[in-house]
Amino acid sequence: MNLTENALKALKARYLLKDERGKVIETPEGMFRRVARTIAAAETQHGGNAAEWEEKFYELMASLKFLPNSPTLMNAGKEIGQLAACFVLPVDDSIHSIFDTLKNAALILQSGGGTGFSFTRLRPKSDIVRSTGGIASGPVSFMKIYNTATDVIKQGGARRGANMGILRIDHPDILDFIRIKRAEGELTNFNISVSATDAFMDALKNDGEYELVNPRNKASAGRLKARDVFKELVESAWETGDPGLVFIDRINRDNPTPHIGIIESTNPCGEQPLLPYEACILGSLNLSKYVKEPADGQAKPLIDYDSLSNDIRTAVRFLDNSIDVNKYPLPAIETMHKGNRKIGLGVMGWADMLILLGLPYNHKKAFEFGRKIMKFISDESKNASVGLAQQRGVFLNFKGSVYDAPGMPRVRNATTTTIAPTGTLSIVADCSSGIEPLFALAYKRLILDTELFEINRYFLNIAKRRGFYSKELKEKVINKGNLYSIKEVPNDVRKLFKTTHEIPFEDHIEMQACFQEFTDNAVSKTINMPHKAKREDVERAFLLAYEKGCKGITIFRYGIKKIGTLVRFRDSD
Repeated sequence: MNLTENALKALKARYLLKDERGKVIETPEGMFRRVARTIAAAETQHGGNAAEWEEKFYELMASLKFLPNSPTLMNAGKEIGQLAACFVLPVDDSIHSIFDTLKNAALILQSGGGTGFSFTRLRPKSDIVRSTGGIASGPVSFMKIYNTATDVIKQGGARRGANMGILRIDHPDILDFIRIKRAEGELTNFNISVSATDAFMDALKNDGEYELVNPRNKASAGRLKARDVFKELVESAWETGDPGLVFIDRINRDNPTPHIGIIESTNPCGEQPLLPYEACILGSLNLSKYVKEPADGQAKPLIDYDSLSNDIRTAVRFLDNSIDVNKYPLPAIETMHKGNRKIGLGVMGWADMLILLGLPYNHKKAFEFGRKIMKFISDESKNASVGLAQQRGVFLNFKGSVYDAPGMPRVRNATTTTIAPTGTLSIVADCSSGIEPLFALAYKRLILDTELFEINRYFLNIAKRRGFYSKELKEKVINKGNLYSIKEVPNDVRKLFKTTHEIPFEDHIEMQACFQEFTDNAVSKTINMPHKAKREDVERAFLLAYEKGCKGITIFRYGIKKIGTLVRFRDSD
């Protein structure tokens, strides 16, 4: 196997089996074999050849063309056996529900999953509690309890707990929620997002007011000027990176099973909207592996679409099998996941693919190509799901779903595509993460207590090939982290290797929108901004994301204080 030193460090820190003393007792080959064997075991339920598919799954992972989400690598073949990354749990307006859900979240977090909650159903602070004659403390107070509990749970023994907390824009406590993270140390184990309705966005556009709703009795709780609330939202996001925005009506228009329920929340990084008690297993294709070197007489590299198509089919089968062999933390989650069979096939190595093709990340042709490649993955994954449905049957909740209509495909899975962050997975695969641009050409990062240093190999290769490499240049790039103003580097190379903070936020959003157009679920994408970015930039970014058709948006301004807080650029899914 062709693993980098950093990949080996990441595997040892997070994924390889350890004995009771914490000593690594598994090789990378052994890990992929363990995972492949576990997932292929599902073939026996469907009349397939488990040994044959074990080899195919092993080869796909060992070639680093595809990796499943972290819990699968950590837990497959172990007693815990929990393979899904994304969960959403309901929080209803009773003390029993609030603490039952907290107990259930603890089980999920312990198994390596990330959990999302909507706290919108909880009555606002100072509202009456008839059963006790007291007054309610409100959703934010209960979020603090969830946060404290998460502190003491280390996910799967390998990473800290992660939650998403969501509140609808029309909840009476919305301003408290928007402002909570301005206080240092608050909700450090939560990403938070405001669930913005179309009604709110219309009121904002028309400089009008909108109505607040008490969730206890659905009565009006007053009106607020949309512009005032939006200003507070922008201020908090500019100051702390939280909250993000989730465009909940747009998400529910794409809900494939509206007869089962409405979507209220997403997983911690926002890419996976889910119904209450629903889960999703994710996996990512390493796009950098599908660029073929130009043959004699060809001017440019080509995409190996045949190999990509074949691997998409194998990956979809892998993810569908995972649902059947998964050991679920709760019966209700097993019922929902097996009922809808949502999977999320996504990508990593996108920035690398563009570099290999000679396309700068924010070039118009790169946006066009993003749409093309994601449409291909979407179409091929749907075809693969149709093929599985012919062999194994459609998902249980198919009747009444959006697919239960003339002209619609009979699919095995209610969704097939998601774009996840792939932080640590991309280190293992030695590629860029998700659909993000290069964060830097050289940098250090920590995984648990392990420090990794990286310098971009594609830049070094081009510098040597074109004759401008020197040890002095390498040191300069290591110190700066980018090529900006390094004059000995040719202009076209500087453009090709633009890092995230050299790319305008409008182009970050454009890339997210391009991939979202052909993604069933949602897209995890951090809209990075330089420290000098103004509040007006955050405001424009939020509005542009809505206008462009994104399902949500997170901005992160470089250098803001995030002491101890959970950053969405998460090395998980």
